[in-house]
Amino acid sequence: MTAPVGMMNWVKLLSLGLIWGASFMFISVALRDLGPLTIVAGRVGLGAIVLLIIVQLKGIGLPDWRNNTGQRVWAAALAMGFFSSAMPFALLSWGQKYVASGFAGVCMAVVPLFVLPLAHFLVPGERLTLQRGISFLVGFAGVVVLIGLDAFKLVGSDFEALARVACLGAALCYAFGAIITRLCPKTDMLSLSAAALLSATVMILPFALILEGVPQMPSALSLAAILYLGLLPTALAQVLLVQVIRDAGPSFMSLVNYQLPVWSVLFGVVLLNEILPPQLYVSLALILGGLLLSKKRRRAIVAT
Repeated sequence: MTAPVGMMNWVKLLSLGLIWGASFMFISVALRDLGPLTIVAGRVGLGAIVLLIIVQLKGIGLPDWRNNTGQRVWAAALAMGFFSSAMPFALLSWGQKYVASGFAGVCMAVVPLFVLPLAHFLVPGERLTLQRGISFLVGFAGVVVLIGLDAFKLVGSDFEALARVACLGAALCYAFGAIITRLCPKTDMLSLSAAALLSATVMILPFALILEGVPQMPSALSLAAILYLGLLPTALAQVLLVQVIRDAGPSFMSLVNYQLPVWSVLFGVVLLNEILPPQLYVSLALILGGLLLSKKRRRAIVAT
């Protein structure tokens, strides 16, 4: 079945691209005063609190773990908390200590390309066709150009090369998270999002306290960055994400990946005066070319 996308869904999609695209810049700002794990704990903790308040006010609550379906939903929420929040946020925050925010944003364009082979094996009905296979190879060539061959010659002091791999690892985590979300039993998506962020908070907070300790009061700028990361790309974006997927379908939602590299590069260069490696633009062209090849027809599929 197909459904008209509607102007409001386009507005929400563009808003998501802007919100998520700016998050890489705010991570770079927060890193000036805080450790990467502290940043992750702060943003997922704040996001979880906001969504928990929302689901309580709406009378939805968290998934019921007392029945078999609820237990499967919680299992999916735990996996989503790890693959969609805790691990990729940690990898990105650490990676951005050594690479530009624009670089990290370009890595996110790889997510739908990673989804293609994973969905072939894990999602019924999602076959890896010849066209999708070619698109994956083109995008993968862009990945190789992006991280550079020197990233495969890792030595202890080459943190920039490790950081490139970490950012790419975050994209792979997001791909696994998308597959897990799709395979999750039917449930209220807002409740699922709150459970996932709560799970991510429980996972990351002990590591942040043990490895980085209780943080000192950061500067006003870093504190504002944490507030942005928790309220917009972590909490508000989850709400918009649910609305877009329900109204226009997951295929339409995947178009957001075209925007993230553009916004992240723009914010990094203009506002942070970042100097980006020249191969980034070549890799961006290859990755977006692979994404375009994977979209034979832009059609909004109704989520079922």
